[in-house]
Amino acid sequence: MNRYALLLLLTIITFVPLRGAQAQGSVREIRIEGEQRVEEATVLSYLDVRIGDPVIPETLDKGIKSLFATGLFADVSLDAQGDVLVVNVVENPVINQIAFEGNDKLTDEELQAEVQLRPRQVFTRTKVQADLSRLYQLYRRNGRFSVTIDPKVIQLDQNRVNLVFEVDEGDVTTVSSIRFIGNEHFSDNRLRSEITTQETAWYKFLSSSDRYDPDRLAYDEEVLRKFYLAQGYADFRLISTNADLSEDGESFYITFMVEEGERYRVKDYTVESKLRNFDAGVLKQNVAFEKGDWYNADRVQESVDKMTDQLGDLQYAFVNVKPKIDRNRSDKTITIAFQIDEAPKVFVEEINIEGNSRTLDKVIRRQMSLSESDPFNRSKLAKSEQKIKDLDYFETVEISPTQGSAPDKTNINIKVAEKSTGELSLGAGYSTSDGPLADFRIRERNLLGKGQDLLFATTIAGERTEFDVSFTEPYFMDRDLSAGVDLFHITRDLQDESSYDQKRTGAGFRLGYPLSERWRQVLRLRGENNEIANVDEDASRFIRDQEGERTTVALSQRTSYDNRDSALFPTDGWFYWLDSEVAGVADAEYVSARTGASFYYPVMDQVVLNILGETGAIAGYNNKDVEINERFFIGGTTLRGFEQAGIGPRDAETEDSLGGNYFYRSTVELSFPLGLPEDLGIEGHAFTDAGSLWSIDDTGPGIQEEDSLRAAAGVGISWRSPFGPVRVDYAKPYMEEEFDQTESFRFNFGTSF
Repeated sequence: MNRYALLLLLTIITFVPLRGAQAQGSVREIRIEGEQRVEEATVLSYLDVRIGDPVIPETLDKGIKSLFATGLFADVSLDAQGDVLVVNVVENPVINQIAFEGNDKLTDEELQAEVQLRPRQVFTRTKVQADLSRLYQLYRRNGRFSVTIDPKVIQLDQNRVNLVFEVDEGDVTTVSSIRFIGNEHFSDNRLRSEITTQETAWYKFLSSSDRYDPDRLAYDEEVLRKFYLAQGYADFRLISTNADLSEDGESFYITFMVEEGERYRVKDYTVESKLRNFDAGVLKQNVAFEKGDWYNADRVQESVDKMTDQLGDLQYAFVNVKPKIDRNRSDKTITIAFQIDEAPKVFVEEINIEGNSRTLDKVIRRQMSLSESDPFNRSKLAKSEQKIKDLDYFETVEISPTQGSAPDKTNINIKVAEKSTGELSLGAGYSTSDGPLADFRIRERNLLGKGQDLLFATTIAGERTEFDVSFTEPYFMDRDLSAGVDLFHITRDLQDESSYDQKRTGAGFRLGYPLSERWRQVLRLRGENNEIANVDEDASRFIRDQEGERTTVALSQRTSYDNRDSALFPTDGWFYWLDSEVAGVADAEYVSARTGASFYYPVMDQVVLNILGETGAIAGYNNKDVEINERFFIGGTTLRGFEQAGIGPRDAETEDSLGGNYFYRSTVELSFPLGLPEDLGIEGHAFTDAGSLWSIDDTGPGIQEEDSLRAAAGVGISWRSPFGPVRVDYAKPYMEEEFDQTESFRFNFGTSF
């Protein structure tokens, strides 16, 4: 090749790439087309292409992706026309309205709260699919797995759309069958009784336990593990849990596959401590099992908790008690070593409260049994937390100790979430004593955030009308003194029992204070005007003689002891009371007292024995008789099998009940389940009531009176219904006097809404 040919070849190789680069060019102008609502400047700000960028595929691809990422456009295209970049956009429509059709069990408000799309937002199919998924989850949480939801888009002018979710809710998807595979030592029925998910049945129409719920099923898996570990099966494994939906989508079939393993006994246990100068032997009293017992994980945890509490009482706030479990599979025994890590003694540095936007700090602090600089005590901390919860001002109460500024100091952090403490209620019901009744109550239990209680209540019944106003300051003068005032007006129709009507109008003042942790005393001063009116002309002379008004000023007290596990539905513990009252100054002059106790004993699981006894006496002084409105009356709820005021002194001719100055009564009742699911709240009762009422000051002729024992036995059934407590009792007297008035059935029902 001659030198001229070589020169020509080099020239071609050198200039061809340069010509290609010049052919690519760069962006000189960007033109936006197709925009309607979105400003051109907005499109340019999102477009990841600028004047001067090279016109190459990579640049165009980056610009398209940037615009699509905004969610504003349904379609985007970039066209390079020489050095002019033309951007064509098709905007997503704007949502005009969101509606739901076909929903009945869930309201529009409930569904709307679940979706993220809102009117005037840009419509995208991705957001619709996300909202659709949320709606399906909501219905499934409510037990409706056969639901179908179809989103419809209705085109409007100006690039707007209406979004309509068409819903076919379907039936509730219930659990038809619960089966267990691999269980040899416990029957399917026994295991079903342990878990919360239940098979569907006709009587569970008020319960949701027969609905399929994945979260509840996960909880049941843990319940099964705890059950087997509490029975000594330390090797238990839950292999799988399957929930199969039927072809019609109306029910689930649940199968638990388990491997029970061997059952172990406790061979030995030790307590090992790393605490300096501390005798770990003092903690052995907290061990909740004995050598040779079947292994029980619940008892092990109970022992850990008790040891932790005792160490907390000894100022070891952050001590850690860990049980080390060693299995011996050859002889099927377990050795447990409770290991205690080293920790210093701790004092309270600060108490911090958060979440109480309305309730004053002092209302919470006065429930604390610990103060700054006190030695840390875990038992006192737990009691303080329970006392704050018992205020019933908060949805949640969380107390947690955290490390303070030094190893021997701790901060106590109290986190609360307030709830509404105002109450407005209407009630309706029926009782054998008062007939049909209705009540209206307005109450604020945390007035102005100070913990004060203000109540206005009225009850209108067939045989009773009552109006009450009360105010209580739980910490009078910033001391542990509950002070209050009560105003009342009560009318009672006692024509059936004693042929007269009674009106009571008055006011009372009270002061309560603790004598110890469980002992409490309340003092009351009461003044009232009591009127015996509308006395039937055929009424007993003993009642006609007392017709008119009578003023009473009385000072009373109640001393009580309470260690029951629940005030509403106790199953263990006992309650004792002593009431005494003296009246003087005004028309009434008497002294009265009554005392009693009620014991609760858990015979076995869900079976509770209640034994109650009470007695009382009243006597006048300064030659004053005890009038009928001051005497005791027994019967009805206080002595089943007998009518209200069914026993005691009675006019022989008119059969009017006159009450009595002395009484005693007792109850022995056994409450037990009826084999129905516990969540229904239905219990059976077998009882016997006994008692007597006797003596009035006027001992003239014509009075029937015996101080003999009366007694009745019976059975009952109670239901903690969603509408209020319902109870029906049937009782038959087996010891009575011929002039007593008896009844077989007693029915009580009440509710608030």
